[in-house]
Amino acid sequence: MALDLVIENGTVIDGSGGPRYRADVGVKAGRIVEIGRIRSAAAERIDAEGHIVSPGFIDGHTHMDAQVAWDQLGSCSCWHGVTSVVMGNCGFALAPCQPEEREWIARCLEAVEDIPVDAMMNGIDWTWETFPEYLDQVEQLPKAINYSAFIGHSALRMYVMGKRAQSEVANEDDLRKMGAIVEEALQVGAVGLSTSRATTHITPDGSPIASRIADWSEIDYLVGTLAKRNQGIFQIGPDVSGGEAHQTFLKRLQKVALDSGRPIMFGTLSTQQGLDPYPWQEQTRYIDETVAAGGRMYGQTTTRPIIALFSLKSYLPFDNLPAWQALRDLPIDEQRRRFADPDTRSALVAAEATMKPRDGVFQGGGAATTDPKKPDYSNLFALRGVDWDDPTVEELSKQAGQHPVEVMLDLMMGNEDQLFVQPLVNESPADVLGMLQHPRTLATFSDSGAHVCQEMGSSLQTHLLNYWVRQKQAFSLEQAVRMLTFDNASAFEFNDRGLLRPGYRADVVVFDADTIRPRLPTVETDLPGGARRLVQKADGIAATVVNGAVTFRHGASTEVYPGQLIRANQGTIQ
Repeated sequence: MALDLVIENGTVIDGSGGPRYRADVGVKAGRIVEIGRIRSAAAERIDAEGHIVSPGFIDGHTHMDAQVAWDQLGSCSCWHGVTSVVMGNCGFALAPCQPEEREWIARCLEAVEDIPVDAMMNGIDWTWETFPEYLDQVEQLPKAINYSAFIGHSALRMYVMGKRAQSEVANEDDLRKMGAIVEEALQVGAVGLSTSRATTHITPDGSPIASRIADWSEIDYLVGTLAKRNQGIFQIGPDVSGGEAHQTFLKRLQKVALDSGRPIMFGTLSTQQGLDPYPWQEQTRYIDETVAAGGRMYGQTTTRPIIALFSLKSYLPFDNLPAWQALRDLPIDEQRRRFADPDTRSALVAAEATMKPRDGVFQGGGAATTDPKKPDYSNLFALRGVDWDDPTVEELSKQAGQHPVEVMLDLMMGNEDQLFVQPLVNESPADVLGMLQHPRTLATFSDSGAHVCQEMGSSLQTHLLNYWVRQKQAFSLEQAVRMLTFDNASAFEFNDRGLLRPGYRADVVVFDADTIRPRLPTVETDLPGGARRLVQKADGIAATVVNGAVTFRHGASTEVYPGQLIRANQGTIQ
């Protein structure tokens, strides 16, 4: 039998966690058909000598709902070995949506997820209204990776309740209508229902997003819809306010899990910010107790801190100060020239002194807020590499005997691409490692497609392989590959992905275990309408294969788009 593709001479790590072995992988009609010594003829061959051959990586927490409309590649995830993503997390989605509410939905996404409205309005051919129509649109789009989607609670509420969704508890009629739409979404392949209780998730006017207005009885009703069909995952953005509020959230979520029997997922985070920080150990304790009582619960976690990135070409922590605003509107070269002027420098330093001191309230990146606090320079790093060993601005300030603002100005004068990193949560490497080592967490919280000019989580996978496997040797390569493949495929019930086995979809990544690593991010203007975003690529990936077709070779697109819409509970091994 002539094959479509043979990946030969490689070392297979099949995603199961089992030991690696040398073998060829044969592909026909988008599926793996043979593993071993393959002598059959093939239309295309990849020589994987000296490389690892593994299942394609799966990312279950993205916000690529809008980006899929204009980005055929699926960047930046595609450059890090990701072959399948789940979008629509945290209740944010583009469907269902009344035509007159499109811009409002887009503005909510901009307010929370930093996806520019102009990019969405210019880049989306917004022809759908219902969730099934949206999935049909995604299915038809050319794609280099696979997509699956939650139906989002905030979009659902807005569709059924209109403006009341932002201020009122749902009545019985609202619940029936929302339940029917959730059931319809499950019928056409939604991976489940997502929502958010996160206090940081607000609308453009500063009010809570629609899902946060819902009471827990509404969540019980909607998750009950999943339970009636015995189908679908419930994903929730957690209440991150700390203290008693966070404890109450965990207890109530545990009740949802035990009452419904459906899989529950939430972001497992750890932070030292705020008056009442909360540790990740408390969250995983609730997960363990829930599972021991018969529930199904997972924590979604990262492989590094969740960060805010600042730069001359994007945002700086001082952008809302009047003295800085006038300067920041100038071309980059002119800004750098003026940074050298003593009078300008003095004015910029003086303006920083007018910022409010930091308080005990959890603060995000600061760039998007109208009331930023003075940066914590001991937690603001001058990015030099990707290995988590950068100096803080405070350290550099003490070494140079300069004000921290002057240090930042000098760095930007010397390098217009200089980045500054502020860890927001998961600040401690020890905490990140503890979460990753817990048996009920998933390495899947990239937020890819969101925070496009503030944060870069799309390198989650290559960071794990570079930092935690190769540098720190905290995991074997077999363990890490399983975390990125089979563990996520199993949790999201993708029954024919995540392993290299005959009959499984031929989603494959071929990489060099000794060189795979993320590159430094850059600021680009490649969104629709020329809006800015952070772009991060990777080294060490020789080839990516999606549904049997080679989509990338050494990071360059082959301009082949075999990606599919993954309709939940409809993938089977043949």
